[in-house]
Amino acid sequence: MKYISTRGNAPKLAFDDVLLTGLARDGGLYLPESWPQFSAADLAEMKDMSYVDLAVKVMLPFVEDVVSREELTQIVTDTYGSFDCDDVAPLVKLGDNEYVLELFHGPTLAFKDYALQFLGRMFDHVLTKRGAKLTIVGATSGDTGSAAIEACRDRDNIEIFILHPSGKVSEVQRRQMSTVLSDNVHNIALKGNFDDCQNTVKALFADEKFRDDVNLSAVNSINWARIMAQVVYYFWAGLRAGAPDTSVAFAVPTGNFGNVFAGYVAKQMGLPISQFVIGSNANDILIRFIETGRMESKGVFETTSPSMDIQISSNFERFMFELLDRDSSALNDAMQEFKETGHFSVTDTFMVRLKAIMDGARFDDAGTAKLIGDVHKETGYLLDTHSAIGVGAARARRWDKAVPMVILATAHPAKFPDAVKAASGVHPELPSHLSDLYEREEKYTELPDSFETIKDYIETTLKERGKL
Repeated sequence: MKYISTRGNAPKLAFDDVLLTGLARDGGLYLPESWPQFSAADLAEMKDMSYVDLAVKVMLPFVEDVVSREELTQIVTDTYGSFDCDDVAPLVKLGDNEYVLELFHGPTLAFKDYALQFLGRMFDHVLTKRGAKLTIVGATSGDTGSAAIEACRDRDNIEIFILHPSGKVSEVQRRQMSTVLSDNVHNIALKGNFDDCQNTVKALFADEKFRDDVNLSAVNSINWARIMAQVVYYFWAGLRAGAPDTSVAFAVPTGNFGNVFAGYVAKQMGLPISQFVIGSNANDILIRFIETGRMESKGVFETTSPSMDIQISSNFERFMFELLDRDSSALNDAMQEFKETGHFSVTDTFMVRLKAIMDGARFDDAGTAKLIGDVHKETGYLLDTHSAIGVGAARARRWDKAVPMVILATAHPAKFPDAVKAASGVHPELPSHLSDLYEREEKYTELPDSFETIKDYIETTLKERGKL
């Protein structure tokens, strides 16, 4: 399996090189040259597999040129053995033919753990084989950072720098990052929003001398390995909801579009998915795109669902590339227009293809709070602010109630206790392993939104650590 860049001007790479490279040299995102295929008979055989066995089955075609089945099995077993639920990702019935996929049973209580716990171990595996070191730089709107830090802490081959928007993540999210005192973990509170953090990371990757000097890689969902690991739980949920005997629909609260794109990959691999519904808060750039065919960036609003306070959804580029029949020239034109003007439009043909599989809905903070309160009152189930938007979108835009609807619950409600309590009257408690989070010592550095300042901070820190 070789991997190609969406922009069409970077070399084809094997999986291990894609893992360590992150963003392609031409600024694009890597994808496999072709999608592995599972037949209905294959899917039927996969229905009774454990999560670990299913993960090996789904991911092996993407890595088998460089990672053996035995090596992958060990990595996956280690990854999900630390989760607090035997099922790893429980599927809970919520309403009529409506299910919640609980993706918050990892160490940091968010769906990012399912990919990043895997990614940290895969980094370690490849780096140890090569005798190499890596500098990871990532941007987070709240959950990626803590999951990446938890996955990479205390690993001798990795130094990790995570940028989060200062004052724009929940206290639980911040403390899950800042209370990890490992010497190889470096938290940066950037005076800006998430898009500023993400733009800085992309600029660091675009600086080829810096990139090569520090051996830079990514943990954001620009890294293909993260998408690959997330594909697994779509198969897991889809098979338990009735596939392959029936098609399945998925609703996903959406920020950077990586989680939705993982579902699209599962569909391309043969899982019968009839519909995706994306849910948005006030930062509704993707919903506006679905409605108008015009992608237009506006200011970022602070909401009670901060992990979705994003205007530039990086992984939408992968989805566009697919719907454009992998036409890099057309994609480059759109990306250049967006860079220069802050907007671009697509053809009617593109929109027909998109609307054949995708719909979406937006909810402001008041609407989100009502959803949390209503669901708790009706069922006793407590949603976080992001998962609630997924439920609301599913109910607002579901095409066929005869098709099972799976809603991705992307975070534990205790990550957003104030908003959840205000909406439901119930204070969500942190699990026991995080019960003392508010008493732990914090360590982070506040820096301005300045590329040169961030770059200098990383270089200085690496020199002080004897890593540069």
